[in-house]
Amino acid sequence: MGKLTVFILVLLLLGAGGGAAFLATWEIPAPVSNVEKVLPNDQFPR
Repeated sequence: MGKLTVFILVLLLLGAGGGAAFLATWEIPAPVSNVEKVLPNDQFPR
């Protein structure tokens, strides 16, 4: 393989490894939102 091809392959592998490390260590905050849903009384036994 040519030097340029090897350089591009190494660059892609380093980028993929860096992206994987970033995603593995990133603490994504959980979405916070209030949910209000009206449940009809017919669903509950009496």
